[in-house]
Amino acid sequence: MDRKFDLAVAQVGGIQPSEGRATAVQRLIQLLEQSRDKGASFVVFPELTLTTFFPRYWADDVAVMDQYFETEMPGAEIKPLFDRAAELRIGFYLGYAELTPGGQHFNTAILVDSTGNIVGKYRKIHLPGHADKLDVVPVQHLEKRYFEVGDLGFGVFEVDGVRFGMCLCNDRRWPEVYRVLALQGADVVVLGYNTPIEVPGWQEEPHAKMATHLLSLRAGAYQNAVWVAAAGKSGSEDGCHMIGGSAIAAPSGEILAKARTEGDEVVMATVDLDYSEPYRRSVFDFDAHRRPEHYSLIVDRVGRGDPLPVDFA
Repeated sequence: MDRKFDLAVAQVGGIQPSEGRATAVQRLIQLLEQSRDKGASFVVFPELTLTTFFPRYWADDVAVMDQYFETEMPGAEIKPLFDRAAELRIGFYLGYAELTPGGQHFNTAILVDSTGNIVGKYRKIHLPGHADKLDVVPVQHLEKRYFEVGDLGFGVFEVDGVRFGMCLCNDRRWPEVYRVLALQGADVVVLGYNTPIEVPGWQEEPHAKMATHLLSLRAGAYQNAVWVAAAGKSGSEDGCHMIGGSAIAAPSGEILAKARTEGDEVVMATVDLDYSEPYRRSVFDFDAHRRPEHYSLIVDRVGRGDPLPVDFA
């Protein structure tokens, strides 16, 4: 079996509020076609790809925001993306806002195989931001108001012979995410994100936004011997600057490919799944070296607390 394939990350420049889904989907189709022309067999699209990042807006009535959610996937306006992908025989990851038949709201991503069938779904677990209105900031970050915490766990799904682990945006900053996916045999961790330069309550030097973003990808890839592919929205979106920096990281912890612009751009790398094996057989041989009996505090305690007593007498 050939263990190599060409992977594309499709960065998307800002989607303005005036752009409808049909316009956004045409942009995604163009990126899909560019990816296939370059030889890709799978494409990663960003988080909440189909609309502007609406959690930056406050609505007294949260139902007003239902206009940004998908009640079926694919709906009529999204189906052309699925149809074109099936014609090209290329799989993809897509992030969007999901409104379930039961009225639940999730920040969701799906995996679609090369025949156009949905074969995996993830609902975002680590929701950043706040739920209350902040009057002293230029934009809000209201994911905690408009979304529920995901209820599907961190899943790994096979797409055309490759095991993909799924997460979204803020999940990439939590080491437990990569480890849970690696323990399920993930070959590649795929994620979409929307990261603005200014986030309420989160102050960093401007250059640090990109540095910590790339650090998260590199650390997750290296410490778990997986490939990591991250696609972001970028540039100016309704006056809000998104950092971009879509990238692919190797199990060595190196960034193999990274976006050079802040607009629509295809980033490519050849993924060799066998490249992970030396790491999995040595420093990160989980069977040989992990000691989960000593890690219980990670799941027993949510926040920081006092040191545990140690009997060393």
